[in-house]
Amino acid sequence: MKQVRSYKAAASLSLLALLALATHTGLAPGGVARAGLKVARSGAPEAQAAQRAEAALRRRISPDLLEIARDPAAQGRKVRVILQDDGGGEALPAVLRREAKAHGSFTSLGARVYELPARLVEQLATHRGVRFVSLDRETRAFGHVSRTTGTDEVRTTTGTVVSGLDGTGIGIAVIDSGIDTTHTTFLDRSNSLRVVASVDFTGEGRTDDPYGHGTHVASIVAGNGRISNAAYVGIAPNANVLNLRVLGSQGTGRVSNILAALDWVLQNRTVYNIRVANISLGTAAVESYRNDPVCQAVRRLVDAGVVVVAAAGNNGKDASGQKLYGAIHSPGAEPSALTVGASNTLGTDWRSDDGVTTYSSRGPTRGGWTDASGVRRHDNFIKPDLIAPGNKIIDAAAAGNYLLANNPTLDAGVSPTESRRMMYLNGTSMAAPVAAGAAALMLQANPKLTPNLVKALLMYTAQPLAGHNMLEQGAGLVNVEGAIRLARMVRTDLSASTPLGAPMLTGPAPLPQSTVAGETFAWSQGLVLKYGFLTGSQLITSYQKIYGLGVLVTDSVLAGEGVLVTDQFAGSGVLVTDRNLLTSGVLVTDKIILSNGGLIGSGSLFLGSGVLVTDRFANGVLVTDSRLLSDGVLVTDRIAFGDGVLVTDHTALGAEAALQALSAATNGDATPFATPVPDTGY
Repeated sequence: MKQVRSYKAAASLSLLALLALATHTGLAPGGVARAGLKVARSGAPEAQAAQRAEAALRRRISPDLLEIARDPAAQGRKVRVILQDDGGGEALPAVLRREAKAHGSFTSLGARVYELPARLVEQLATHRGVRFVSLDRETRAFGHVSRTTGTDEVRTTTGTVVSGLDGTGIGIAVIDSGIDTTHTTFLDRSNSLRVVASVDFTGEGRTDDPYGHGTHVASIVAGNGRISNAAYVGIAPNANVLNLRVLGSQGTGRVSNILAALDWVLQNRTVYNIRVANISLGTAAVESYRNDPVCQAVRRLVDAGVVVVAAAGNNGKDASGQKLYGAIHSPGAEPSALTVGASNTLGTDWRSDDGVTTYSSRGPTRGGWTDASGVRRHDNFIKPDLIAPGNKIIDAAAAGNYLLANNPTLDAGVSPTESRRMMYLNGTSMAAPVAAGAAALMLQANPKLTPNLVKALLMYTAQPLAGHNMLEQGAGLVNVEGAIRLARMVRTDLSASTPLGAPMLTGPAPLPQSTVAGETFAWSQGLVLKYGFLTGSQLITSYQKIYGLGVLVTDSVLAGEGVLVTDQFAGSGVLVTDRNLLTSGVLVTDKIILSNGGLIGSGSLFLGSGVLVTDRFANGVLVTDSRLLSDGVLVTDRIAFGDGVLVTDHTALGAEAALQALSAATNGDATPFATPVPDTGY
């Protein structure tokens, strides 16, 4: 009955729209009869009119687009449509001009492309001169994640064959719940297994994936694309994978398991050319990063040349749906880690409708320490560094895994064959391997890049999303195309002896914008750090000492209580003249900005100067363990828990936080998502 009522409501709206159409076409009420057409008199006039209106509308709009337009949950969703006119098109009415964005015109074909809210589709279809409106569908066989991140812009895919950057020769350590190595997605071009080593650190004596998390993560970063004609190709589909199992059969583990795995990476990195480690799990960020053992281990790896990518966590809201700040977990709280939050693509390849998921953990980092006076201090660093797609992501399902067995709706219905089965998962756990794969491609393009430089280039080329602040998105949405373009231009002879300010690129700086899925956007052109952000073209044109091994900008540039400390003692926004770390052409600002979608730092003020340093937020509200931010959202101290639901040594997860993280992983945000692509290759 609910569906019937919804349909009738939609039909009524269609009737009103078609009456407007009748006015445009000169058919006033009764016009059909006056035109000499026979009109049936049986039945209610209202019902007959509704039927005529519905039939006329269906002649002007594609069925899949009409379904979206009438979905109550999709009314605010932006859809890209192709409008075909009959040669007599007129300017759009004011309401459409305000909200419909033109994306191109094909005059010789009588077609125009618009992006507009789904709720306005029917109104557009009834406008004078419009012959037909349909979805601007994706016709390429590339995967949704690889397409929307810009990965497909740096290579070509023919069928399931990927040509160009694909991670060849790069080792990626996946520190997770194991990998089902029988899954087709982990084969190479010769049908050999690309999981080149598997080690168990749980004590269970197995390296497969009974839980189901690690296989999904590994396929995002390095799936080969053989399933569904490359619809689910990984970011680095020919990289070698190191399977380091730290979560047991129920998705739990200990900090010591992670430490053992990180130590193994440190000891074996040269044997397997491990350049990237992905950690899509975590634990409560209780201690300062200076004391947290996992953070310290991560710093060791970064100093040794390994890019460590960490999920931000899935505690961006509490059980009642209220927004939370301060829930970044360890090791995402480590400054040297590339910490990744989750964006929501709404199932489209274009990025203009993307946003941050409701559950993605927000900064600042809340690990802390007690000073000599007995006062509790917090790190309060800006995190995450980036965001990447993480909602309703379809990728490999481990055979008989726990998550799928207990949540059958996670099966994407792609294939009935066990070795080709795909499932949905959500969370920053899915976003982190996107960035890890991007790092692998950058290192394939330029093996001389340091972890700090990989992180800097990813942030500099990211796309800030309008309406989200830096504590939610860091520098913005990952942009693989831009990062690869810059990586290829970085000099390969940079070293510790390279002078500060020396040219960093082999040629002129590229145009700071990218075109992905038909949309062009500007790069952030800045880096987030500690309590603020850096801007300036010299971040890429001149070599900065912060890009070397064994140093971080967060260690030395910003200090003190709410002010910037440089050679020229000054407040917010000063030029850094400390010639040991940054050139004088780099601007440092200790503010948090709510982005307007432009360059980093453009938009409205979210938090003022120095508030993260002094542990104070806007309007003078003091933030301790669980007080309120100025906009009424909670800032917590010990609620940052990982997507894999990791139990720390001697400390169990809080029940509500653990359930919230797991709920986010299995349910995600209830927004539109990409339709599964059936597999026909088995």
